[in-house]
Amino acid sequence: MASSVSFTLNSGYEIPAIGLGTWQSPDEEVYTAVTTALKCGYHHIDAALCYGNEKVVGRALKDSGVPREKYFLTSKLWCSGHTRVAEELDKSLADLGVDYLDLYLMHWPLTLNPEGNHPLFPTKPDGSRDLLADDVWNYVDTWASMQKLVATGKVRSIGVANFSTVHLERLLSSPSTTIVPAVNQVELHPYNPQFRLLSYCKSKGIHVTAYSPLGSTAAPLQDEPVIKKIAEAVGHSPAQVLIAWGVWRGTSVIPKSVTPSRIVANLVDFTLPDEYGPLIDRISETTQRRIVRPNWGVPIFLDDE
Repeated sequence: MASSVSFTLNSGYEIPAIGLGTWQSPDEEVYTAVTTALKCGYHHIDAALCYGNEKVVGRALKDSGVPREKYFLTSKLWCSGHTRVAEELDKSLADLGVDYLDLYLMHWPLTLNPEGNHPLFPTKPDGSRDLLADDVWNYVDTWASMQKLVATGKVRSIGVANFSTVHLERLLSSPSTTIVPAVNQVELHPYNPQFRLLSYCKSKGIHVTAYSPLGSTAAPLQDEPVIKKIAEAVGHSPAQVLIAWGVWRGTSVIPKSVTPSRIVANLVDFTLPDEYGPLIDRISETTQRRIVRPNWGVPIFLDDE
């Protein structure tokens, strides 16, 4: 059963195959979503400082009654906090009401000005993102700081998010890198399968977590004829097929929902038969679309388009 599957990270810890994403979830809705998820059997909650709801997520974690050791908790270092990693971690820990994170990710491979005109999204006078120059501070410097967190006991595993093969290659080739990222969390779904990145990460022992696995209103994956046909054949919903495909690929998956019935349904109770995986793989041959594409003012996805 996919809902009971986990993957072993290079740090030695286990990450559940299916978790709950909390991005763009308003306070009242994320509280219900997290408590529902934990009570119905989820063992992974994915959070981030930038989402602005970690205090509510923390309250839900506490009110669920589920012991801390029974769930895997992820948070992320935001771009404006790259020069003060330890302080940013402590803030997330305090907001979430926990003593440690199972996984702490660098949210994006760029640094926003920590002294800018906004705590999360500083801008320059012309309205563009206020980024620190690469020679002033870059993600390799940030990773060097993140590596120190592991020895504190506040973080069990560290990783990255939205990293391309180019970013990873630079990071891994740096003399200051002594810990290989345990995870790279990226957008993955049949319209954006990222075969090359997935293969690269596997070769380096980096586990991949898929966000936006169901696409969005801008990517009607659940209406794809191939997905609907497979769903009918296996007797499950299109959403369950998409989640199971992610697990079939060897990735963990963090579908986001605030609807209790969908949260329960997304905890997939079947394994995708091997015969259907390649059929879903081929969807990208006719339709390719990346949903999450912030305007940072600098290239991010590089050669992995």
